[in-house]
Amino acid sequence: PAPAPAPASAAPATPAAPDLVEVPEGAPTMAYYDKAGKTEPCRGLQRLMVKSMAESLSIPHFGYCDEVNMDELMQVRAALKEAFLGQGVKLSYMPFLIKACSLAMMQQPLINSTLDAAAGTITYHEDHNIGIAMDTPRGLVVPNVKRCQTLSLLDVARELNRLQHLAATGNLGETDLTGTTMSLSNIGSIGGTYTKPVIVPPQVAIGALGSMQRVPRYASPDSDEVIAAHILNVSWSGDHRAIDGGSMARFGNAFKSYVENPASMMMHLR
Repeated sequence: PAPAPAPASAAPATPAAPDLVEVPEGAPTMAYYDKAGKTEPCRGLQRLMVKSMAESLSIPHFGYCDEVNMDELMQVRAALKEAFLGQGVKLSYMPFLIKACSLAMMQQPLINSTLDAAAGTITYHEDHNIGIAMDTPRGLVVPNVKRCQTLSLLDVARELNRLQHLAATGNLGETDLTGTTMSLSNIGSIGGTYTKPVIVPPQVAIGALGSMQRVPRYASPDSDEVIAAHILNVSWSGDHRAIDGGSMARFGNAFKSYVENPASMMMHLR
């Protein structure tokens, strides 16, 4: 008799489809959550940051970066440091940079303006209320040094000391935090060189200061001699609806000139 046909090989088992889970409308699209994690609501300063950064997304940012030689300013600070301590004031580089920013805004007043996009208006401010971003245990705060154009270097340093103390202890008042017309971020105190600072509306400009570094540079444009230089990287962002590239570059050049030549800045200090 004919041999019986070989039994057909069994088809590989098809894995069962995973159970489908209905995702509520509006829920995050992540399929997996770390069971060891946690979810908490945004509160306080973080909640305010969520709101302000969402508004900032509508701003077309224009970026401009440069490096600033700090060698001469280091000598000036060293010469003034003890005298300021005698007045009970700690002198960092920031008061010089705030004053340089204010003096540069005298030449480019558009930087010290605010934009009302809905109304289609730009307001030029006489007072230079320069906000200083501060990293605190409670989160990011940006108090401002008011009327910088009228203040001496000692006045700016004293007010900055006051704001830093209040920020560290969580005691900043509403007046300290409102009325800012332009901001500076000293992110370099934590680290980094260049960055892309985010404008907080209705302001139209912000600057970020990187870490100061000792790096090799030519002694002059016509020299082959290489020397050590202390370089500060600066990043500017402008609202391109209000500020054109030329205005931002001229402002940045003026700021750089004042910082690199502190004697010229001293002529205008009040």
